[in-house]
Amino acid sequence: MYLCILTLPLFSFLSCILLGRFIGVSGACLISFVSLFASFLLAIYIVFETVLFGSVCEVYLAPWISFELFEANWCFCFDSLAAIMLLVVSTVSCFVHLYSTEYLNGDPHQIRFMSYLSLFTWFMFVFICSDNFIVLFFGWEGIGLASFLLIGFWNTRIQASKAAIKAMLINRIGDVSLALGVCSVFLIFKTVEFAPVFAMIPSAFDKTLNFFFFEISAITGLCLLLFGGVLGKSAQISLHVWLPDAMEGPTPVSALIHAATLVVAGVFLIIRCSLLFENSDVALTVVACIGVLTSFFAASVGLFQNDLKRVIAYSTCSQLGYMVFISGLSHFSVSLFHLANHAVFKALLFLSAGCIIHGLADEQDLRKAGGLINFFPVSFTMILIGSLALIGTPFLTGFYSKDCILELAFSKYTKVGNFCYFLGCSAAFFTAFYSFRLIFLVFFNLNSSFKPYVESAHEASIKMIVPLLVLGCGSIFYGFFSKDLIIGVGSLFFNNVFSKNANFCLIDSEFLDVFIKNIPLFFTVFGCLFSLFLIYCFNTDKKQVLFLKWDAQFDFGLIYTFLNKKWFFDQIFNEWFAIRIMNFSYFSAFQSFDKGLIEKLGPTGFLFTFNHFSFNLASLSIGYFYHSLFSLVFFMLLYATYFFVSFIQFDFSLSFVLFVFSFFAILFFNFE
Repeated sequence: MYLCILTLPLFSFLSCILLGRFIGVSGACLISFVSLFASFLLAIYIVFETVLFGSVCEVYLAPWISFELFEANWCFCFDSLAAIMLLVVSTVSCFVHLYSTEYLNGDPHQIRFMSYLSLFTWFMFVFICSDNFIVLFFGWEGIGLASFLLIGFWNTRIQASKAAIKAMLINRIGDVSLALGVCSVFLIFKTVEFAPVFAMIPSAFDKTLNFFFFEISAITGLCLLLFGGVLGKSAQISLHVWLPDAMEGPTPVSALIHAATLVVAGVFLIIRCSLLFENSDVALTVVACIGVLTSFFAASVGLFQNDLKRVIAYSTCSQLGYMVFISGLSHFSVSLFHLANHAVFKALLFLSAGCIIHGLADEQDLRKAGGLINFFPVSFTMILIGSLALIGTPFLTGFYSKDCILELAFSKYTKVGNFCYFLGCSAAFFTAFYSFRLIFLVFFNLNSSFKPYVESAHEASIKMIVPLLVLGCGSIFYGFFSKDLIIGVGSLFFNNVFSKNANFCLIDSEFLDVFIKNIPLFFTVFGCLFSLFLIYCFNTDKKQVLFLKWDAQFDFGLIYTFLNKKWFFDQIFNEWFAIRIMNFSYFSAFQSFDKGLIEKLGPTGFLFTFNHFSFNLASLSIGYFYHSLFSLVFFMLLYATYFFVSFIQFDFSLSFVLFVFSFFAILFFNFE
């Protein structure tokens, strides 16, 4: 049974990609959906067996790499951590498969698309259930490959191809860091399996690693290298620039990537390696600061984005920041709880947005798509539920994890905790602002789109509505029913997620003052009201819902430009890094080093030099007898002179070498 959940998505991929022309579009859609639905049912059973009954299962499949001390096997571990992730991924992937059967109906390459979705899910399952760092890295690279294929699925679009290449290249930076981290694991512990590595952590407290003549604690260096991989996959600040461009792929791809697969892989890696991170205060501080800065940055950028999917994409980046910084504050189970909650309402938001885009002839500009509440009543309801869950409305799914994260940050009573709490509350204000701005613009604003688009606008079919209804119910009830099970006081659900007693403040957060507990709610309500105030109380003919140039001492147009251009990260990357790297690669590395030094010192240069020298040497002989006679006499005299000198000094080696040289020179000049 445990292997079936790993093999069913692979079976779906192979069936669609190899037998697609025989089974047709309907057969490919049926096989892929049934396979993922079966995986979903198996995931539910695994949750009951692993979580409720405490039966951890480890499956040894086959050996893979065995070289002296290095051993890596195809081995999978199904514990409570893997079980809840399997449930989340299989649920979202199952409904995305069902949604895609109708969303891409009529696309000539729908079979290929369904196969890629199944491949994506299979790699994510392998990553989740891995029992060692090598299998984990295999799944890690696999989901990167699948995301490249899916983001660039519409490869006739230049922007889609650019976005796929950008995502691949940016993630390669983080993957190099993760690869070095895996190598460091073997260097320190002489094994790559999770259980022995975590058991031998105390033996590495006194060990150090050398980085460019700097010594650093082995555990700290290892954690920072692993976190470097998280920066790329989970789109943390500095390596986040690929995430908004990934919206060029089909909407089901965006839902799968942002809700349950690619971007949450980095968060899962931190949670899986919680024992390592808990033994490095420096690494925890770095993780917390990077996470909260990402949350604040992404939320501020989402304020004034004008693309429907990009607004939701930046909300994903912001929520990932919440997951990362609460991990840096040593509450890994809360991070995973928010990950599961976020997967439900974020999938709902993306799929609902896909219904609007699909029914409005691919129009997704917020400044044009307005007044759609009468055309898309179901999509409006689902987006409203998803947005309310996203901003942390009380008693919806997002409330139970988001407010818990902020309360834990305040309960730390440290500088890092206060810093995270302040920026986290600010991000909550921004989230409420852009969420209601999106709702107001799409459903209540005046429509300025093309008339044929509006006339043909229609609600989605039942195949696309059913996933929305299920995810909508999950966005309302899932957090309430799973809170005590996952993060309740005394829960043994995540007994494999480690937190030091000194860092554990979940009980302290329960006894905070009521006013402190309600501060995030105040920020959220204020953000909603401020968004409504800017929309309906100011004339916005030229720029809808923008900070206009008020008659005051501040120029809010500059703030709008700064946030709309994403803090100019793309420009900084292009001008400071990309262009310089490309110039260095072409002019220095390629022309000077590769085409210059290597070819001149390599076979091409050696052949050219030898031919040129031979031609010049051969040109000395022109066939005249007196030239040959002169050379013969000259070399004989030269040889006789050195032979006499060498004989006096009793050194015959030099005379022998001179003799051989003279002999061949005479032959060359006389018989050439």
